[in-house]
Amino acid sequence: MSTPEGKATAPKSAHPHALRILSRKPLTTGRAAWIIAWVTVLMTIISGLLIHLTDKKNYPEIGDGLWWAIQTVTTVGYGDLVPTSTTGRFIAALVMVVGIGFLTVVTAAITSTFVESARRRLQATRTDTVSARLDQIGTRLDAIEATLKNISGHRDDAPR
Repeated sequence: MSTPEGKATAPKSAHPHALRILSRKPLTTGRAAWIIAWVTVLMTIISGLLIHLTDKKNYPEIGDGLWWAIQTVTTVGYGDLVPTSTTGRFIAALVMVVGIGFLTVVTAAITSTFVESARRRLQATRTDTVSARLDQIGTRLDAIEATLKNISGHRDDAPR
């Protein structure tokens, strides 16, 4: 968006409260994983309740709806409970997408942690090697300077 003066402005958020909560701390992989985990848990519970309410024939009890939601969000899908109504299938599609997203983010968070840990170890090793090498070079330079001073000192003492 731009103003009449041509200056760019940020678009207004539809959910300013959620945006404030999410932007309080920097978004890290671990924090994103927690957010996705909570969204997944809430989605599982809500969809379990919704499937019970919309398809009471196949899900006569809330426990049946929750069982179906858990096995769907975890991508297990035993097939013992299957939604038959259009609304139920729509809910199922949402649960499947959230479940796949949850597993993907958790896998990415774990992988990112391993990669970052390996990067830090490699960087520390490189830093230690470079530091040791610089110490050796410094010692050699000190020896060279001492030799040069010693040589120049002998020349000053020599008769002309």
